[in-house]
Amino acid sequence: MKNLVIIFILSISSISYAQHMNNSTLRDIIHKKADTLGGVPGNWEFLYKQIPMLCVTDETNNRMRIISPITESDNLDSDLLLDCMTANFHSALDVKYAISNGILWSVYIHPLKELTEEQITNAISQVYFAAKTFGTTFSSTELLFGGRNKTKPQKSKDKIKEENTHKF
Repeated sequence: MKNLVIIFILSISSISYAQHMNNSTLRDIIHKKADTLGGVPGNWEFLYKQIPMLCVTDETNNRMRIISPITESDNLDSDLLLDCMTANFHSALDVKYAISNGILWSVYIHPLKELTEEQITNAISQVYFAAKTFGTTFSSTELLFGGRNKTKPQKSKDKIKEENTHKF
């Protein structure tokens, strides 16, 4: 019983010590990691290792997104779409490939207040790797879960990535 009381007290203290991320702190973290940073609070554009990214927040509704454009969705054939969907399950981990407004994006979405600095740093890295490895391993890290469909890489994937990574 005594051990249960101690565990209960420790768990309450850790809950009260929970991270309370906001736009100001998030901006400072991105500024430390990014090559460049521009925009206004809650809507930043930045480069990370030469890859363009956006961070969009909604403090009122406790939401945050870090996204990177990959290519126009018109450039995607059924094999690429299948590879993206398979990667969303196996190799994209905390990021996902998603289409919005005619663009394929690498996307990390999370509640804002609960984020830690480590999670933000990891999110930026995963968005970067998912964008960078599109057309090859479709992975956000070196870690892969389960099997993947083995499709032959097409020359057009590298060309698509090269031509459209710089459109932002």
